[in-house]
Amino acid sequence: MTTTPGPAAPVADQPRSVVIVMLNDVQSLDVAGPLEVLTAASRAARPHPGYRVLTASLDGRPVRSSSGLVLTPHADLRALPGLDRARPGTAALDLLLVAGGNGARSADADLVAWVRKLAPRAQRVASVCTGAFVLAEAGLLAGRAATTHWAHCAEFSRRFPEVPLRPDAIFVRDGNVLTSGGVTAGVDLTLALVAEDLGRDVALTVARHLLVDLRRPGGQAPFGTGPPPRRQPAAHAGPLAELRQWIDDHPAADLSVAALARRVSLSERQLTRAFQTEAGAPPGRYVDEARLRAACRLLEETSDGVESVARRCGYGSAEAMRRAFARSVGIPPSEYRRRF
Repeated sequence: MTTTPGPAAPVADQPRSVVIVMLNDVQSLDVAGPLEVLTAASRAARPHPGYRVLTASLDGRPVRSSSGLVLTPHADLRALPGLDRARPGTAALDLLLVAGGNGARSADADLVAWVRKLAPRAQRVASVCTGAFVLAEAGLLAGRAATTHWAHCAEFSRRFPEVPLRPDAIFVRDGNVLTSGGVTAGVDLTLALVAEDLGRDVALTVARHLLVDLRRPGGQAPFGTGPPPRRQPAAHAGPLAELRQWIDDHPAADLSVAALARRVSLSERQLTRAFQTEAGAPPGRYVDEARLRAACRLLEETSDGVESVARRCGYGSAEAMRRAFARSVGIPPSEYRRRF
């Protein structure tokens, strides 16, 4: 991955200037997470300069977060203080960071235009979560590797096919543009910037204070792929409603197509058609998903060993369950238990 240098960094004896862009229906943690990291880093770096952080919105108006919390910004995005005092050849901002949330997926055109206008005046440009939609709308991600919240990756790729998306990444850096995965991944991204700016020791101090990993293991995949949700029944429950519930309650039973067909007095072909109609999947896939849900639940809620969980969920062996987790969840059962 090539790195495109941005404008020169602010002089080291001055606090680094950061602007966090907020918009209506913002995810409050996308603002608060990076803000807390940068504030804690400034404290930990004393007596050396840390960060001067401003939050900003269009016209400086308060914004309502997706949880209903009203956030009052420090500044108007259209009239940021200090931009006109930047020396020629230096960046007016060290970091322009766009917070995400539902509002970022349909951001105001004026806000997008101002992000596009301010980006060349920043040493680095970043987004948290769906803030990547704003950067992409502004034309700042074309041809650059990026990521966003796992739940919105498909939409992002449809809308911005010119952006090489990395759905599993916690955060991605391509040149002077950084994007993070969902919500708390903004903390990971900001900690990496602190380590780059102020040193690993400061970043580690902040991570310990916030009780987070300095480098989170793995990616977004386990949060987005497992366990699979239970398939919803059709509007009018069909003849398989009781059978589907029985499968969910008895994952260790003989759940072959032949055994299930006998249980409801249907031919195997009739059973397969009925499952496809009612559950949107053939019986084999439904059984695989039911067993995976059951295994995830036992790993989350009990202390049973992996072998025991595998037997109770119909896998036959721990290795068979590990293969199922690798295929569908992206991490082994032991790592799933550790995380969840």
